[in-house]
Amino acid sequence: MGKEMKSTVRFQQSGHVGNIVLCNPPSNELSRRFADDLLAAVHEASSRDIRALVVRAEGPNFGTGGHVPEWPGKTMSWFRTFIAEVNQAYAAIEALRLPSIAAVRGVAIGGHYELVLRCDLVIAAEGATFTWVESGSGMAPLAGGIQRLAERIGRSRALSHVLLARTLKATEAMEIGLVERVVPEGDLDAAVDALAEELGNGATRGYAATRALLKAWSSGGVAGADELLLELTMDLHASTDAQRAIAGIAAAAAAGEDFVPPPFTGT
Repeated sequence: MGKEMKSTVRFQQSGHVGNIVLCNPPSNELSRRFADDLLAAVHEASSRDIRALVVRAEGPNFGTGGHVPEWPGKTMSWFRTFIAEVNQAYAAIEALRLPSIAAVRGVAIGGHYELVLRCDLVIAAEGATFTWVESGSGMAPLAGGIQRLAERIGRSRALSHVLLARTLKATEAMEIGLVERVVPEGDLDAAVDALAEELGNGATRGYAATRALLKAWSSGGVAGADELLLELTMDLHASTDAQRAIAGIAAAAAAGEDFVPPPFTGT
């Protein structure tokens, strides 16, 4: 019996925070196995009691993109199915009803850049870079990256970034709103863990509603989000977190004191 292959992606949990770890350094190449392992890790995340998710990588790089040596000789049908499976795994991350953070060091190229764009927030090390290579290979972004990039930084910037295959430094990415924060290389893990812990102890159901409203806006604009506003938010009134906060606000107002948010339970 052959030796079982080591997974290229794993899930691990620390308190209320889940971590999807790309664990095939130094490149964490996006292979057919990667797609399977990533989806399995997201499934595991969905079954755990977590309230925030971090996507991070072992080694010097977040990821160098597709494992191209796997592609020659494959049919278009094989390639189409492979890309569909990658998109399924990426979409599963977005479908989780909790905030997500991408922790990026080293390079994030092509398909890995697109994985970063599936996360809600991006924290980058000072030396991190974001690169598209598709236009130089006769291809286009295949995992939802171009439309999500345009949503974050605008159509014109996204188009020039992809067509000219520019590499963005972390500080440039922060200036245009792609990256939330840039930190020294040695501080990346601690900064991401602190933010994840903050989100993991936050109002999880409120976060989920906020993310859902933004998804509605992405597909239907302001009118689309307005149409779903009450459906997505009114149940929050009955949540434990909202009821405790409302009672606290009322008590603070009656006492003439500043309101201090109570610890959130996520329920």
